[in-house]
This record gives sequence, C-alpha cells and structure tokens, in this order.
Amino acid sequence: MSLYWSIFYHNFWTYMAGARLTIELSVVSLILATLLGLFVAFMNLSSLWPLRLGAEGFIGLIRGLPLIVQLMFLYYGITAVLVLPAFWAGSFALAVCEGAYVAEIFRGAIQSIDKGQYEAARSLGMPHWLGMRRVVLPQAFKRAIPALGNQFIIGLKDSSLVAYLGVMEIYGTALLIQADTFRAMQAFAVAGFFYLVMIIILTLGLRRVERRLNASTSTEVRSSRAQKAFIRDRTQELS
Repeated sequence: MSLYWSIFYHNFWTYMAGARLTIELSVVSLILATLLGLFVAFMNLSSLWPLRLGAEGFIGLIRGLPLIVQLMFLYYGITAVLVLPAFWAGSFALAVCEGAYVAEIFRGAIQSIDKGQYEAARSLGMPHWLGMRRVVLPQAFKRAIPALGNQFIIGLKDSSLVAYLGVMEIYGTALLIQADTFRAMQAFAVAGFFYLVMIIILTLGLRRVERRLNASTSTEVRSSRAQKAFIRDRTQELS
C-alpha cells in the first residue's frame, strides 16, 4: 500500500491536471456530439430518402468500427487538412464518434412524442419547423436527458483513448508516470481511482436530475388530466 500511496501523494496535482483536462475534453466533445447528433437525427427523420440514407450510413459506419480506429482515422484526417492542437482535434474526433449514438437517442426521443402534439402545433398555425422547435423538441430533449447523461459517462471513459493522440488527460498522465517511475500497476490504479470518483459524482448528479424530471413530469401529467377532466365536464354541462 505504501507504493500506491507514494504514487498518489507525489503525483496528486499532476493527476488533478489530467482530470481537469478529461472533464474539459468530455464536455466539449459532448456539446459538439449533441449538435451533430441532432442534425443527423433530423436527417434520419426526414421524408427525403437521400438524407435518411446518409444518416443511416453514418450511424452504421460509426457503430461498425472500433473507437480507436475512428479516432486515429479522424485525427490524421483532420490534421491533414487543418492543423489543430491535439485537444481540439481529439474533441472533434470524439464528437464524431459519439454523434452517431446521440443521433439515435434524439431520434427515439422525438419519435416517442405523441402525434397529438404535432397536430396541436399545426392547429395553432405553426409551420412544421416552428412546431418542432417550440412544442416537440423541448419535450424530446427532456426525455433524452437520462440517456444523454449515460452517454456522457461513456464518453468520459472513452476520452482515455485520446491519450494516444498526445493529450495528457488522466490515462495519458498515468502513461507518463509509469514510464518515469516504472510502477505501471500503481500508476494505473491511481488513474482508475480518479476515474471512479468522477463517475460516481457524475452518476449521483444524473440521478438527482432524473428525480427532478420525474417529479416535474408527474406534475405535468396531473395538470393535463385535470384540464381534460375540466373540458369534458364543461362540455357535458353545455350539452
């Protein structure tokens, strides 16, 4: 245990710097993946078959290739056209890889919205895009938050592969420390400890968000039922 404590004590702030970089990398890549995933989800739900075919091809390609192969291909593809710092090149590469899964999350969330919501938006004179933005998307995004949270956890762990692109996040820090101290087991055990603490904190935060979402959803359902009951009773009185 003294060896583990020695690695932890003498390299604590180095690991902390790697943890900060891991969080930044995960947040940036998830934001970009959310934007990309929403765009691909709209393509997949489009009535135009070329757009649907392109979206399905993109999702199938990402699902069919190992993540490390995608990262290397995208990293060297990006840097061949535009020279970027390793952090941003890694963020874009991760975003493309995660975008396919986020697209499926959004597609499922949008399709889960009752068709009556679309009809209600159209009855108010809203065009399709406006009804989607004001009525459908807010509800779909709310339903997608738990799955997006899980994807964020997966993305945080997958960010360890960016160490092979030269980004010194937690795993990259552990590689550097084990090369310097020749204590591979201890260096990676400490890295695992940092990942575990981050995942536990993130999981607890997501559970709290889900409880709030469930509470607000229950309130909305009760309000909707009360409104329907009032309209039904009022209609019976007038008839």
